[in-house]
Amino acid sequence: QVQLVESGGGAVQAGGSLRLSCAASGDIFSINNIGWFRQAPGKQRELVAIIYSTGRTWYTDSAKGRFTISRDNAKITGYLQMNFLKPEDTAVYYCNTIPVNADYWGKGTLVTVSS
Repeated sequence: QVQLVESGGGAVQAGGSLRLSCAASGDIFSINNIGWFRQAPGKQRELVAIIYSTGRTWYTDSAKGRFTISRDNAKITGYLQMNFLKPEDTAVYYCNTIPVNADYWGKGTLVTVSS
């Protein structure tokens, strides 16, 4: 069974940057679309970015221009580079395939942005 492990979160001040990583136990990135999600306290999980198997990308409006999604199929790892972070970005960030597989959810990685 595929396992996904998110890492790279932390506490930063507004305007700072973080790079999140999504490591997979199986080679799925070359054949599946990969998405980054986030869930803030009291809110539903939100889709932030997608990188399709073709390499095409998509971003939610709030992330566009600040976040960059990428993947390294050889390393079986996905990334989310987050620049110019805002307090509103504070959330637990998760990765998964698109369409979502309920069995793939990891523990997530916490991003806290202070002003």
